[in-house]
Amino acid sequence: MSTQVLQSEQTREIVSYDPGTGAELGRVPLTSPEEVAQAVSRARAAQPAWAGLSFKERGRVILKAREIMLGQIDELCTLISRETGKPVSEATSMEVVPTLEAMHYFSHHTAGLLRPQKIDIGQYGLMGRSSRIIYKPMGVVGIISPWNFPLGTPAEEVVMALMSGNAVVLKPSELTPLTALKIGEIFTRAGLPEGLLEIVTGDGSTGAALIQARVDKIMFTGSVATGKRVAEAAAKHLTPVVLELGGKDPMVVLADADIENAARGAVWGAFANSGQACASVERCYVHESIAPHFLARVLAQTQALRQEVGTKEGTDVGAMTNERQLRLVEEHVLDAVERGAKVVIGGERSSLSGYFYPPTVLTNVDHRMTIMREETFGPVLPVMTFKTEDEAIQLANDSVFGLTASVWTRDIARGRRLAERIEAGTVMVNEVLYTHGIAQTPWGGIKESGYGRTHGRMGLLELVSPRHIHVNRISFLPDLWWFRYDPGAQKLFQGLATHFTTGSLIKTSRLLPLMVRRLFPRRK
Repeated sequence: MSTQVLQSEQTREIVSYDPGTGAELGRVPLTSPEEVAQAVSRARAAQPAWAGLSFKERGRVILKAREIMLGQIDELCTLISRETGKPVSEATSMEVVPTLEAMHYFSHHTAGLLRPQKIDIGQYGLMGRSSRIIYKPMGVVGIISPWNFPLGTPAEEVVMALMSGNAVVLKPSELTPLTALKIGEIFTRAGLPEGLLEIVTGDGSTGAALIQARVDKIMFTGSVATGKRVAEAAAKHLTPVVLELGGKDPMVVLADADIENAARGAVWGAFANSGQACASVERCYVHESIAPHFLARVLAQTQALRQEVGTKEGTDVGAMTNERQLRLVEEHVLDAVERGAKVVIGGERSSLSGYFYPPTVLTNVDHRMTIMREETFGPVLPVMTFKTEDEAIQLANDSVFGLTASVWTRDIARGRRLAERIEAGTVMVNEVLYTHGIAQTPWGGIKESGYGRTHGRMGLLELVSPRHIHVNRISFLPDLWWFRYDPGAQKLFQGLATHFTTGSLIKTSRLLPLMVRRLFPRRK
């Protein structure tokens, strides 16, 4: 493993290692359940004052943190590379760049995205009523983040939560604690008030303690199995949860696709971050008429990739982050080969020291194989052929997952039409993998890929509590439906059922005599 928990009589520690070299990177304490509860208490105490600030004032802190992050970009990317094994180039392009964009976007646009909304309430408005929705912070948001994107995933969610007026308790993966501590350091230097970003380090027991401490919202990114346990634990306190779980993301390449570009997209989509992304291409379906040409281009581009330690200049594919995941990849490939799959390239553990598995392309695969049904989370591209559009859609949807998918074609209208038939939270046409990095668009899945959203306005709405404010400006009159229920009242109510509920002002006007008698009964 790239980390391990050490225990002594005095303390328990997490030791972080470079998965490409085995070098020790640092040690951090394992936060106890009592310390987790204290962190939540500090966050809860700090949150009201922060929520009382304007969006502009909160944004200044975020922009200052952005400035500091930009000034430390080389140091930060090297740390991410060493702690995860990914190339420095991917630490930059897939983590730092999207985080900086999110910091800029949400600091400038959260106020508008969470602006109070007036609701059209139809004929009730003619009766002196008005309604609007305002948005209040949830309070304390617990973020449980993964090891594959230790900066991008948590930092962007931290920014959204803070801009919405919340405090945050962040529990990073035990495999990548140092990157999370760097996030905390950057925000502290930016002047974020104490208690608003607490970081608790540890393993699954630390995450369980965070849920037990009754935060107001949980944002979890990780495996399906762990996500289900998180949801179950949170349900005991009715704590709302956003779950961003696994994927088995399909890529559908139609006969009219640009073969060269589709091949490049498949290679990057499958092998970037050593395939350790929930949105990686894990199933590739290619029309039978172009399959030989497509595979030839995929093979040529895969052969050109350089796999090395992530900090070495020119590295395209780095190490995998932990040995457990590496073994899972080996198991999936072995199962496929034993069931008849053909290895086009790769297929065996690299001779490099460290957790390296080479980019691997498989053909002759089918849906009986584990590698086409379960999340592999490694640098493997299985390729199947199809004959018709309907067959391609059926294959793409034949999965318990539904995070992202892509369709490749020169006919954009056709691509959009097929995209709407694929069961996934995000479906791209002639694109792959990267939309998590767009701050403005929602991110999340369906089926066992989870529920809820991050990013964009939909993501912000997960971090606030909507409040409905309803006002009756005619304060001196009772409502038509109040007590008492005399025979005249029932006649009016029947009229409301017949006329008022249609939304027609003309039909409702027929009830005016009954309304007047109801509001101004004759005194006996």
